[in-house]
Amino acid sequence: MAGKISFFCGHDLAAYIFPTSRSCALEVFRISIILLTMTLQRFPNAAIVSSKILGEKLKFPNGRTAANRFMKAAMTERLSTYDPQNPKKHGLPTKEILNIYDKWGRGEYGMIITGNVVVDPTNLEAIGNAIIFEEGDSEERRSLYAQWAKNMKHDGALAIMQLSHAGRQSSIWVNRTPFGASDIELKTDPPGTMYGKPIALTTEQIKTEVVDRFVYAAKYAYECGFDGIQLHGAHGYLLTQFTSPTTNNRTDKYGGSLENRNRVIIEIYEAIRREVPESTGFLVGIKSNSKEFQEKGTTVNDARDLCAAYEKHGFDFVELTGGTAEKYVFAHERESTKIREAFFVEFADAIRPVFKNTVLYLTGGFRTVGAMIDAVEKNTTQGIGLARPATAEPDLPKKILNGSVPSAVKDAFNPNDMIKQIMASGSQIEQMGRKSVEDAGGDVMDQISDYSDPKMVELFIQATYKLFEDGKKAAMAGKAPKTVVVME
Repeated sequence: MAGKISFFCGHDLAAYIFPTSRSCALEVFRISIILLTMTLQRFPNAAIVSSKILGEKLKFPNGRTAANRFMKAAMTERLSTYDPQNPKKHGLPTKEILNIYDKWGRGEYGMIITGNVVVDPTNLEAIGNAIIFEEGDSEERRSLYAQWAKNMKHDGALAIMQLSHAGRQSSIWVNRTPFGASDIELKTDPPGTMYGKPIALTTEQIKTEVVDRFVYAAKYAYECGFDGIQLHGAHGYLLTQFTSPTTNNRTDKYGGSLENRNRVIIEIYEAIRREVPESTGFLVGIKSNSKEFQEKGTTVNDARDLCAAYEKHGFDFVELTGGTAEKYVFAHERESTKIREAFFVEFADAIRPVFKNTVLYLTGGFRTVGAMIDAVEKNTTQGIGLARPATAEPDLPKKILNGSVPSAVKDAFNPNDMIKQIMASGSQIEQMGRKSVEDAGGDVMDQISDYSDPKMVELFIQATYKLFEDGKKAAMAGKAPKTVVVME
């Protein structure tokens, strides 16, 4: 019978087989959808369980509510304009960006977070970052950001803008002497190939070049219709460069003790709240490392104390993650975390007790509905962050909540080759940007490569080799290498 079910339209088949039983009819309809979506390979041992708990609302300290526990985590898009000589045209969101969020906006997320929107036009994570800065303000820029926020809200998601400053992790093709918390250069092989030598911010510059720029961008987001912002305080970007002892050797009020190293983040938060009070319903959250996995780096105890400060000062939400550009940790460091799937689950267990009002999201590693439910039921986290699974399937939460899938797509990459998996997600983001949902005939999966197919993975790997070779040639010619694999 299962083979026949996959060839029938759900309700018609259910009515034919179970004409007097509505509950049975709905169950067969659900099974029908599962079978119809099985061209994408999923995790074979994923249990089919009720996702009801994942559909529960989350209430934030300022009174706002997310429709469910799912959050689309930030991932860099690198598809905005790049024109540093023309501020009014520099860092503008493009139609490709709008198309991407037109799709995610129809996925039934409780919260959607943009990729890093940079607050300084010269300290970018990469060419193609969206930027908000006073020197580049224009009606065109405001209109594009307003449309971006609107596209994120099709299914009622909270539209959150991630605000970022790359600091010493600014691409060398953008800035050879970026700002940093200190002048400690990022270790790459060979040195300087990707990043320049940072210049330590003065105490005065921390106010004018960091705090003021974050506050301006946050108010801008509010004025353009976003529901909140997330400070990027993880993965080695500027705010992390202050909090981490591996990148902060300052001797002023922003260095030394953990409280001092966290000072700039608290100053940014308090300044934002003076401009956009809690009473407006505007959310302010932060993405924070649970651990850096580096010698002398931020420890779990440090992370717990940082998070306790965010709770004390009234942050609406914290998203826990881990790692830096020197130590990528988007995989399992221990066997015990594989069982529960989330990469940082054990660290989240240790940090979770400090939160009484601030809502906690955990991102990284969740693949099956069962593991998501387990993390919520054990009170490890309240919200479930999805990153790479959301590029393979932009409407994954919708499918989980209606019971049509038990897991995310299981890609066919070598699980230890994290770089190629991340690059594949970047490639899928580019594909999402090619058409709006309307132009794609309502199909949010339009043109997205299926990397659960080993043959497609092989084609992608071949394409990465070409990208690397072309990148070497471009670098030797003094040109910025392309960073996104474009799959036709």
